[in-house]
Amino acid sequence: MYNRILLPLIFIFFSLNLLSQNIDFTKENFPHMKRELKRALKSIREGDKQYYEAENLRTFRDQRDQDSNYGRQMYLYALEEYLQAFAFNPANAELNFKIAVCYLNTIEKTKSVPYFERALELDPNVSKDIRYLLAQAYHLNYEFEKAINMYNAYRTSLSRLELTREGWTKILDKKIAQCVNGIELMENPVNVEIEKLSNVINTVLPDYNPIVNADETILIFTSRRGAEWEIKQKIDTFNFNEDIYISYNVNGEWTTPVNPGEPLNSDLHESAVGLAPDGQKIFIYRGEEGGDIYESVLQGSNWTEPTKIPAPLNSEFYEGSASFSPDGRTVYFISERPGGRGGSDIFVATKNRRGEWGRATNLGRAINTDLDERGVFMHPDGMTLYFSSEGHNSMGGYDIFKTQKKGRRGWMPPENLGYPINTPENDMFFTVTANGRHGYFSSSKEGTHNIYKIIFKDAVNLLTLVKGFILDEETREPIYAEIDIVDLSTNEDIANFYSNTTTGSYLVSLPSGVNYGISVKADGYLFHSENFNIDSTSEFKEVNKDIFLKRIKVGSVVVLNNIFFDFAKATLRPESTNELDRIVNLLTENPSISVEISGHTDNIGSSAFNKRLSGERAKSVVDYLIGKGIDASRLTSIGYGFDNPIATNETEEGRQINRRTEFKIVSSR
Repeated sequence: MYNRILLPLIFIFFSLNLLSQNIDFTKENFPHMKRELKRALKSIREGDKQYYEAENLRTFRDQRDQDSNYGRQMYLYALEEYLQAFAFNPANAELNFKIAVCYLNTIEKTKSVPYFERALELDPNVSKDIRYLLAQAYHLNYEFEKAINMYNAYRTSLSRLELTREGWTKILDKKIAQCVNGIELMENPVNVEIEKLSNVINTVLPDYNPIVNADETILIFTSRRGAEWEIKQKIDTFNFNEDIYISYNVNGEWTTPVNPGEPLNSDLHESAVGLAPDGQKIFIYRGEEGGDIYESVLQGSNWTEPTKIPAPLNSEFYEGSASFSPDGRTVYFISERPGGRGGSDIFVATKNRRGEWGRATNLGRAINTDLDERGVFMHPDGMTLYFSSEGHNSMGGYDIFKTQKKGRRGWMPPENLGYPINTPENDMFFTVTANGRHGYFSSSKEGTHNIYKIIFKDAVNLLTLVKGFILDEETREPIYAEIDIVDLSTNEDIANFYSNTTTGSYLVSLPSGVNYGISVKADGYLFHSENFNIDSTSEFKEVNKDIFLKRIKVGSVVVLNNIFFDFAKATLRPESTNELDRIVNLLTENPSISVEISGHTDNIGSSAFNKRLSGERAKSVVDYLIGKGIDASRLTSIGYGFDNPIATNETEEGRQINRRTEFKIVSSR
């Protein structure tokens, strides 16, 4: 630990400015303090060993290299030694500079400011880079005007050759632009509350990459905590492997995170980087072969062995994070493969109906910059993409941005999520709930990576979330079922999911502005259909709906919710095609059954009219089935008019339920 007794003396020297000239650690300057001088020089020598090792690592390391964590430890060790020497002589420019560099590369970065200022005052030439490093320290401390002035002062100290050939003009222009962005963003803060998650989730070790499922019941994140982390808070702070942890939302509180162990975690570095909206599939980063993405599926309460996703998602280059689209077929991911704009870029790939991945496409210059993009996340609305970037109008480090689809291929200009979400530090790995009210992200604004929650006070989200359980109608036992979602206006197959194998739970996110047909099917059961015609202006709502499947046996009846007719006519509308074809498939796969197609109405109008209309509508369905090759002897049609209501006819909602077409098994050979 640092010398806490002597630290107050440090600030006395700073505040009173007692010493204004550079004093070297020599016998001439301390003739009567030989023992103390010897001890201070020993501390400097010990500190220098760690300091220069860390400086060498900082020069050559990649930011994902684990040596970067080792280097941070070296700075900490050096800092402890330097502070011992500083307590003896705080008026040495080089020592002040080295202490400042140590702080700048550890957790308490802004503590570097007074040491840099003192070093510059004692010796303006103590280091060629001191003005740049002090500018960085001001930048991180939100002192943007001071940072701009110091960046410009550093620019003045450089030769024309250094500015051009070594690229300093571009670097300094970017840094100054970030400071200008910081000033503007802080003048117009966004209407949010930010809270750091409790110590149940966050530890003294790095915790990051939070991802939640659509209804905010599961939180999966990455941590470097280990079994003995509580007693190794300093020495091995960054030496534990990355592992995946899972927490559950119980009555609004996150439970103690659990390391799921194998197969999600191994003796390698694993990081959770993407979760399907229903929580049934997870993307995992593993630091093998340059860094690749794996996929695991939740079967019951157990995760399957992660499998490496084939090309084009993975390549011989680094792939760092990925996100499912709501349809489960499109994936947005980070890669450093050739064809990007610089560093790591966002790519997209789509899987066809045969399960084959198409070509990976770079999202282009509207999204990707010549700097790095990280932490991509597609919202369950299928339209809003979030990501972190060092480019665009960042205020420093990585900022979180959002963009929305524009047409079939284009994207709107990325928008900075603003202050206080973004800071001069790294703010990354943003994820948001389906209702748009809560977001989660990791930030190093307190030195180490912690996980934070955002409460959006002005959230408006055009999305419907449907969730529940798929159960056997008679036994109430859960069923592993396939769920198909169709855009009825185009008869386009949108998405395909499965319920949980053990619980039968399902969750589907439906962006507004589409007339959805949902069909649920399982072996040995009649399919079940639902219709959600969601207006484009419909705001977020959550629908809890358990679905009960009926076994294929004589007497079983299902309502065909996605068969539609022209008003007061028996003409089938085009959006009925998908449901009709499901009946064809069911009858083809079960050739022994015969069925009755019945039409039903509300009680508006005469009994004779409604019986005739309902009979003609039932016959239209039978005619369609015969036209698709189903033997007419297996089909009967009948119109019941309003004789068999299943809801009240006193309300429009009830009358709408009564206007229906039914499918009933009448015999089986």
